[in-house]
Amino acid sequence: MLWCTRSVRMKFSAHTYLDARGIPYRVLTFPPETPKGAANVAAALGFRDRQMVKTLIFETDRGERVLVMLGGDQNAISGHLKKAIGSRNIKMASAETVLATTGYVVGSIPPFHWQPDGFRSFVDAALMAEQELGVGAGEWGHEIVISPTDLVRASNALVVNLSDPGQPLMGNVT
Repeated sequence: MLWCTRSVRMKFSAHTYLDARGIPYRVLTFPPETPKGAANVAAALGFRDRQMVKTLIFETDRGERVLVMLGGDQNAISGHLKKAIGSRNIKMASAETVLATTGYVVGSIPPFHWQPDGFRSFVDAALMAEQELGVGAGEWGHEIVISPTDLVRASNALVVNLSDPGQPLMGNVT
């Protein structure tokens, strides 16, 4: 069952950030009791899993934290991810580290507005083929729908191949 509304629009920091930069987006909501996960959000909003973006925080053994964006049905190829980040020793950040880094709890992290200067973000190249993508607005039950190009612009992300083993990483990432 498709459930979304625009009638009551809460204004989040992510919306303010996009508005200030003139970046177009739509706001959709889904029932907050929807189970966590990109596939569940996609089903609630009538999108394909690939269109709902997972915003993942990884950390290196040097203490650097980076944002990685993948489609809801994708997993990063370890070698591609390590090469993109430039470290052989990476791991998913703990929930506590994610909160300390982003200011958000795992489940609805917006991929923009909270990053300090120099923070690196990566978006999987496969997402660039989609017409629109959904990203967290900062609170579970609220989604921002945005074009891939505008997502890259808003997040200042580097587009690299993180999920297709048959393709090179792409781009200059160092």
